[in-house]
Amino acid sequence: MAVEKKFVQDGLQKAMMNECFMKRLSRSSYGGMKMTRTPMGTQITIYAEKPGMVIGRAGKTIRKLTQDLDTQFNLDNPQIDVQEVEKPELNAQMMATGLANALERGWYFRKAGRVTLQRIMHAGALGCEIVISGKITGPRKRIEKFLDGYIKHAGESVEQIVDAGYAVATKKLGTIGVKVRIVPPGVKLPDDFNVIDKEKAIEETPKETSEDKVVVKKPEEIAKFEDKPKKEISKAEKVDKEKKGTKEEVQNKKSKTKPKEKAPGSKKSKVKGGK
Repeated sequence: MAVEKKFVQDGLQKAMMNECFMKRLSRSSYGGMKMTRTPMGTQITIYAEKPGMVIGRAGKTIRKLTQDLDTQFNLDNPQIDVQEVEKPELNAQMMATGLANALERGWYFRKAGRVTLQRIMHAGALGCEIVISGKITGPRKRIEKFLDGYIKHAGESVEQIVDAGYAVATKKLGTIGVKVRIVPPGVKLPDDFNVIDKEKAIEETPKETSEDKVVVKKPEEIAKFEDKPKKEISKAEKVDKEKKGTKEEVQNKKSKTKPKEKAPGSKKSKVKGGK
């Protein structure tokens, strides 16, 4: 099988699994899935607001789900892990499903869209976009958009930054599609940067001092230094050094014992018994 066909087949398989989970886990507030292939098997992580309903009593529901995945999609040793979503307002799939349920219960589309948008933005999202399309209020289909904050529409960063969810509301007039796209908080945006002035950049750069510089000798130089033979001092040189030391000591003693010379013009001492 060609590489391109394998990528397409994996994408179709993932989309079909996501649709299957949306139908079977709608009561547990399904919030998306993540699939990773490992040498030990296929690891599937399911995000839900109520993980207890996904697991079931004594793990009955999750065991049946793994068996169905193995038979329907022919997965290699599927292993399902369930994680709880801490903030459902920041999960696009959960908010899309909730908005679709509100439309099915008879909420007016503008009220439902604005309330959902406010909940998402109050949770701390950087941006949100809600698109409702279909036969909303009449026989003709139309599109309504609700937008707030920052939203990225194109580029590679869309897959990394934007969380997208989709749901369908079935009414008497027809079906209504709901798309929700959320930019979660704490995300580094591609066009978010600070320009630093040249003067500030020069001032902030630390200058190297002589103390910071460390000279590292090569191992070859260290070996050469260690291998150098030390100069041997002969006995004659030792005797000469000792003689010089004794002469200096004698001269120092003589200089100390010499009487102090009287300054010229000083008065003579008086002699007793003079004429």
